[in-house]
Amino acid sequence: MKPRKISDLKELNNEELQRSLEEAKETLSKQKFQHALSQLQDTSYLKIIRGDIARMNTILNERNRAK
Repeated sequence: MKPRKISDLKELNNEELQRSLEEAKETLSKQKFQHALSQLQDTSYLKIIRGDIARMNTILNERNRAK
């Protein structure tokens, strides 16, 4: 899986971005659990998800500061 681009994330409104953020956090927790059980095949996916979460948080913070 490739990381999500900032330009694609900025096109989303706040509600969609918040929903995507919650889904990414849920996916990360599931992947961490699988990694702990040695069932995760692609461990680089964890880094990609963490990066996506950071990007989404950054965009939300920028929008909140602009208000």
